[in-house]
Amino acid sequence: MIDWKIGSRSASCRACETAFVDGQAYHSLLFEERQELRRTDVCQDCWDAQYSQGALDRKGFVSYWRSIFRVPPPPPPEPVRRETAESVLRQLIERDDAQLRPVCYILAVMLERKRVLKIQEERVEEGVRQFVYEHAKSKNRFVISDPDLKLNELEAVQRDVSRLLEEGVDAFLASLGEPAAEAGPAEGEAEAAAPVEAAP
Repeated sequence: MIDWKIGSRSASCRACETAFVDGQAYHSLLFEERQELRRTDVCQDCWDAQYSQGALDRKGFVSYWRSIFRVPPPPPPEPVRRETAESVLRQLIERDDAQLRPVCYILAVMLERKRVLKIQEERVEEGVRQFVYEHAKSKNRFVISDPDLKLNELEAVQRDVSRLLEEGVDAFLASLGEPAAEAGPAEGEAEAAAPVEAAP
C-alpha cells in the first residue's frame, strides 16, 4: 500500500504566480510523478485557460478539486514575558526591605526546590534565623531571613509571589506604594547582589 503525501496549499497561483486573495476561488490539481503526487494550485483564469479541458478525461493530472482561498489568521501575540523567580529575588534582595522578607523567603524556597539555590549555612543573628544560600552555577551566596510565617499568613504571601512573577517587581511595589527601584547593575553584575563572604 502506498502512503500518498499531498503538499499544503500554495499562497499563489503556480501558473501565473499571482498571489491569491481572501475569498478567491482556486483549483488544486494532483499530478503523479515517480510514485509521488505533486500538488499544483492555480487561479480560476489559469484553470480556464490551461487546465479545464483536462478535467474531462484527466489528462495530465489524476485528481483535482475547487476551493476558496482563506487568508490564515495572524499568529497570536507574544505572551507577556513573566519574570523568573530568580530575577525577582535578586531585585528584592537589592532593596533590602524588611517588608519584602516573606516573599524573598518563599522565592528562595521555590529556587531551592528547583535546585537553583542550595542552603550552605543556617544561623541566628539578633534572634532572627537566617539561611545562607549558594547559587548552583555562579556560586554567589545570599542571606535570606526566615520571616517566621504563620499558617494563616502563607496564602497571602503566595498570592504576592504570584503577582510579582506575573506583573514584575516595579508594578508590584507601585501597588504597595513603594518607589520603583533605580536602574540596577548590568546583568553580569546582578549575580553579586547581597553576597556573603565565602567561608575560608
